[in-house]
Amino acid sequence: MFNAILISKADDQTSRADLTQLNTADLPEGEVSVRVEWSTLNYKDALAITGKGPIVRRFPMVPGVDLAGVVEHSASDQWQPGDRVLLNGWGVGEGHWGGLAQRARVKAGWLTRLPDNLSSRQAMAIGTAGYTAMLCLMALERHGLTPDKGEVLVTGASGGVGSLAIMLLAQRGYQVIASTGRMEEQDYLTALGAAEVMHRDALSAPGKPLAKARWAAVIDSVGSHTLANACAQTMEDGLVAACGLAQGMDFPATVAPFILRGVTLLGINSVTRPQSERDQAWARLAEELDTGLLEQTTREIALGEAIDAADDLLAGRVRGRLVVDVNR
Repeated sequence: MFNAILISKADDQTSRADLTQLNTADLPEGEVSVRVEWSTLNYKDALAITGKGPIVRRFPMVPGVDLAGVVEHSASDQWQPGDRVLLNGWGVGEGHWGGLAQRARVKAGWLTRLPDNLSSRQAMAIGTAGYTAMLCLMALERHGLTPDKGEVLVTGASGGVGSLAIMLLAQRGYQVIASTGRMEEQDYLTALGAAEVMHRDALSAPGKPLAKARWAAVIDSVGSHTLANACAQTMEDGLVAACGLAQGMDFPATVAPFILRGVTLLGINSVTRPQSERDQAWARLAEELDTGLLEQTTREIALGEAIDAADDLLAGRVRGRLVVDVNR
């Protein structure tokens, strides 16, 4: 038996999440069984747990798009018992039981080897948020972004993706402008490396199709009007990496930034990236992130606390990252 958060659906089609005990025989099919040590609580997990977003595709479901732990059994030559592994995405926590549990059984190709210089806890402090932030940075740099090009805007700056994006950009010498709805976090964001902190209201309302150009690049986890305004304020031949929808899934923009300034909009899909790209992202995260600074962005909670914390995360009351000790 093992502890897990389980989301079930009632006859009236509402869902609820409970901390419960499951049997290893209940685990879904997969070549590799993992003893989970740490997981995280992401925005997508919070939507699944609260039922406020159509994340879960089958019931019952163990949420958790991230996990890190040790291989216990493997039917694949790719992994051996004792291997230290992590997992991000692949529909885990949506269509396949996820990481908010003490045990998981997954496909061999979904796992990534944990870098030697990262602990399981550190890997989950980074989690999908930091991994996505790194994918954004890698995409921007593939398209020619360098620190001398100008300021880089990070929206949703107090959240997981935003916090890690600021750290990664600042570490590489970029001048980062942080946009947040929580101006009381200004000192925190400055400590992470932001050169300036601005209120999100400057971006979150309907704006002009084309505005005064300021940003060389943008990492946006917010979507909707914020993304539209970020594009409208991006410099000629600038770059915008879009990876989230905290404000909304809509994109109320015009083609003006793209055809008049040559702005490039880069969509970042962190769920189904090839293994080579995952390995590159995690190798860079292990090398470039200041783990001491990472700890300042991280709060630890027990498995059972994740249910209540989901509401706080959706309400924007969570700074940085929540790591979940699934064995507590």
